[in-house]
Amino acid sequence: MERKNDSIFASEIQKEAFERSATKMEEELKYRYKYPHPAVTTDCVIFGFDGRHVNVLLIRRGIEPYKGMWAFPGGFLRMDQTLEDSARRELKEETGLETVYMKQFGTFSDVERDPRERVITTAFYALVKQSDVEGGDDAAEARWFPIRELPQLAFDHEEIFKAAVNAVRERMRFEPVGFELLEDKFTMTELQTMFEQVFDETFDRRNFQRKMMSSGVIEPLEEKLQGTNYRAPQLFRRTEFIDDNDGSIDDNDGSIDDTVPLNTSSDGAVQGADEDNEAKSAPEPKKKKWFLKW
Repeated sequence: MERKNDSIFASEIQKEAFERSATKMEEELKYRYKYPHPAVTTDCVIFGFDGRHVNVLLIRRGIEPYKGMWAFPGGFLRMDQTLEDSARRELKEETGLETVYMKQFGTFSDVERDPRERVITTAFYALVKQSDVEGGDDAAEARWFPIRELPQLAFDHEEIFKAAVNAVRERMRFEPVGFELLEDKFTMTELQTMFEQVFDETFDRRNFQRKMMSSGVIEPLEEKLQGTNYRAPQLFRRTEFIDDNDGSIDDNDGSIDDTVPLNTSSDGAVQGADEDNEAKSAPEPKKKKWFLKW
């Protein structure tokens, strides 16, 4: 009789627990829509530079769909993550890096873009020092490809890549961005090569150097590149950039006013401005302008 009572008591406890759980679930689902929801992913276009080529990091997919094809690092958004959290998780898994320059640049929602299910992806690009990247173990294979020599890509990643390049170009025209791809010390040739690769153009060497030096964003070092069999080139580094709005140093994303006049001189002053007013309002240190119109 005692065992039977214990069994009945246990059954009552389980029943009450089940009812509480069911009630809680009903409360949680009360405001949820009952129609199908799309899945959400993030993809990350990771740019690097090896001194000769601007590259992107691709992974060879180890599972279907598109098994064996190359794609950008990406993954499904977890319930406890923001989009940026998800993109940075993928970045860390594939490169070992956490604190890098990263920007969101687009959302891609073609109905047939993913054969598994209805998937919407938000894409980010990241600019990293290629020498700092550690290999990840989240894919069958990871490899750098020059941006002019990409293999066929899975999903709609070719469209994502083109949008990423355009987004990087646009930001580089108006902000001192791109230096994140370079080593801390670099030559003028490396800097010009990097810009030419991104813009897919060839620039005049003297004009390029003049623009860079007058921008105030780089400065020469009393050092030269070692280990060369020819005349050693001078090394440069990026300077601290002064924001025009409050005079503070902006080392995070290089954001500046994108309405810089074309008649800006190399010291940051607008030609033809009233000299008395300019003298009274001249900041210390002088604020540099960044405007590249190739």
